[in-house]
Amino acid sequence: MNKLLTLLAAILLATPMKAQNPMVLGDNHAMLSVKHNANVLLLPVEEKEENAHITVIDQRNEAVKHFNIRLAVDKVDYYVPLEINGKNGTNTGDAQLLDIVFHGDRRTKGAIKDFACWREIKYVDAFDTTNREQFRPLYHHTPLYGWMNDPNGMFYKDGVWHLYYQFNPYGSQWENMTWGHSTSRDLIHWEAQPMAIEADALGAIFSGSCVTNGNEVVAFYTSAGQHQTQSMAVSKDNGLTFQKYSGNPILTSDVPDFRDPKAFWNEDIKAWNLILAAGQEMRIYSSKDLKEWKYESSFGLEYGNHGGVWECPDLFELGVKGERKWVLLCNINPGGPFGGSATQYFVGQFDGHKFTCESMPKVTKWLDYGKDHYATVSFYNAPDNRRVALAWMSNWQYANNVPTKQFRSANSIPRDLGLFTCGEETYVSVVPSPEMLAVRGAKLKKPTEACEIVVDMKSNAEIILSNAKGERVVMRYDGTNQTFSMDRTQSGNVAFSETFPCTTEAPTYGSIRQLRIFIDRCSIEAFDAEGKMAMTNLVFPSEPYNTLKVKGGKATIYAIEH
Repeated sequence: MNKLLTLLAAILLATPMKAQNPMVLGDNHAMLSVKHNANVLLLPVEEKEENAHITVIDQRNEAVKHFNIRLAVDKVDYYVPLEINGKNGTNTGDAQLLDIVFHGDRRTKGAIKDFACWREIKYVDAFDTTNREQFRPLYHHTPLYGWMNDPNGMFYKDGVWHLYYQFNPYGSQWENMTWGHSTSRDLIHWEAQPMAIEADALGAIFSGSCVTNGNEVVAFYTSAGQHQTQSMAVSKDNGLTFQKYSGNPILTSDVPDFRDPKAFWNEDIKAWNLILAAGQEMRIYSSKDLKEWKYESSFGLEYGNHGGVWECPDLFELGVKGERKWVLLCNINPGGPFGGSATQYFVGQFDGHKFTCESMPKVTKWLDYGKDHYATVSFYNAPDNRRVALAWMSNWQYANNVPTKQFRSANSIPRDLGLFTCGEETYVSVVPSPEMLAVRGAKLKKPTEACEIVVDMKSNAEIILSNAKGERVVMRYDGTNQTFSMDRTQSGNVAFSETFPCTTEAPTYGSIRQLRIFIDRCSIEAFDAEGKMAMTNLVFPSEPYNTLKVKGGKATIYAIEH
């Protein structure tokens, strides 16, 4: 990732040439000629504005791309790139004209010819992605620029972890969904790759999954057009580029929310299974060839939390005490334990046709008791039979408004999942993946903006992170009631959303002997070292927390190498 950033910054033109004046066609319509030898057009974004719609037209007068963007009217918040000469294989081809339609009431904005975007549009040879953000994490995956939400299509192949994600390349708020792509050899350091799957006539590209089938990587995703349908694409170069299947869509429904297909090989039935979200239930399918899918069953009626739409399912097998059980992950928005989005799950049995939950219908189990842990799914084909998961580290209540601009959102640290029992119930354990130990550095006397704190606990403990500005996060462990809480009401900037300042609380299902806390500029992730509790929360302090006070425990602070 760092090498890519350095390269892109180095080849940025020192003095970008500004674009020419637009052809104004009406109160809300303009065209802009983009004939130029440069590779990239920098488009200025002003986030308070409404979306404008841009059609990119090539030299054959054919539309090659459509997208929405909040073009600057008064001032520029940041820039996003539009490739105009097709040198990196994008489908814009040799762009020669932008057809731009502005939306909303223009009477209060003045004449279209005076909009700031015309003065600020620039040509460059490459887009400078050097970080300009105070809160960009140092060891969590983030997009180089733009908006990111759900992790998609994650798989492991030939020593490389592939992470795709919901991506808006034309702004740092949700819009224009495509599959971004990053790769890693250690689950910590990520290298940005070109966009993998872009919108087409069937719709925007929503969440989905990938499987490996021989030498091919097969992607399943939701085509979000007027209705949501399921599509397929095949890669013959290890997931770098995809060819969309000519028979798309492969699955349709009359349910409005019909999305997020997760496919996997099921050795028990010697066939493929696919699970997807349909309203407030999960539907399960089977296939012999990945193209023709047979409906098998549905799960969800009266089970778990139904406070919002069910999304982003996953279904996999884990072991506990010599027994194999299946886990069905079900992300829900809203309906989370502290408002907004969260990840619930169910434990039971699956025979390749039907999932049977072993708990009573009203039992709800949460994978993470923080406010900022959503769209959790696992990697396909992880080595050593591991079940490695990533989450989107935000919450739909305020994700579009957190105090960053160049980019929005990060993924959680990688987590290995397992099972444990408490009383009559079986729960999913969550521990930081062992790759996190590989980046643990020297011991520190004080916390820093990127560190791990290990606390050996007694029966009750209080942990306070603070800085000289009086901002602080208070964590409390109550061994008597078996709870752990995190209070971020005074953590720093909490004013961007009334739903952000809060205290989250988790059951610990027994005693906590050791707590592992990961800090990375804008996030705090706390884990019971044995995996019985996980809590993920964003924080936005005006300066890093550099003071640690612990009552009822002993803390060791480690640097994290990044």
